[in-house]
Amino acid sequence: MVTDNVHAVERRDDGTFTVTTDGGETYEAPAVILTAGGTPSKLGVPGEVEYAGKGVSYCAVCDGHFFRGEVLAVVGGGDAACEEAEFLTRYASKVYLIHRRDQFRASPIIQKRVFENPKIAVIWNTVVDRIAADAAGTKVDHLVLRNVQTDATSQLPVGGVFVFIGFKPNTGIVKGHVRHDAGGYFITDDHMMTSIPGLFAAGDVRAQLTRQVTTAVGDATTAAIAVSKYVGDRTAKEPVGAA
Repeated sequence: MVTDNVHAVERRDDGTFTVTTDGGETYEAPAVILTAGGTPSKLGVPGEVEYAGKGVSYCAVCDGHFFRGEVLAVVGGGDAACEEAEFLTRYASKVYLIHRRDQFRASPIIQKRVFENPKIAVIWNTVVDRIAADAAGTKVDHLVLRNVQTDATSQLPVGGVFVFIGFKPNTGIVKGHVRHDAGGYFITDDHMMTSIPGLFAAGDVRAQLTRQVTTAVGDATTAAIAVSKYVGDRTAKEPVGAA
């Protein structure tokens, strides 16, 4: 199977979409469903890239079960970090929640669950300077931490680290302005259509409360049915003999 990445999606004046790929291919369609997902923000520290998949993860739901009985670290202070830290307590023996400030940005009810969970310990005013592996270099072994107030460094033995410091939707491939929220997520109607007629969005590119596989599948199902109706209505309105 030959795969190619989409480089740009653009709507022409006649309502037809042109989709171009990095490989130079061009496709035309009366409608597009964008399911490009998003990219987790990275820490940008030594060891993060080297040990991705060897103890560095960006999805607790995806990878949590691989760390049964381990001591884990979660980096972040928003809703996602706190929720994922709590989720990981299902598998981990202990979860350290590392935050660079002295208070979370997460909603009060989520914070309450974190503080009441006996398996979660919060490390305030601290950042990760380096992710280190065992002597064989096969898996994450510990983190090098730095207190942002005192500049003191320390080591934290962990079997894995989950990073939740932000998430950027992959919406930049769409040319032209699309109505979006403060995070850059496309705002859609209940049919999943964006502010550009014929451009539909599903999954992590769309503004919504949750970002899980189940909600993405639901979005895509709605979008597929809505696109079928949209294309049918558009075709019915075209004059006889139109190309």
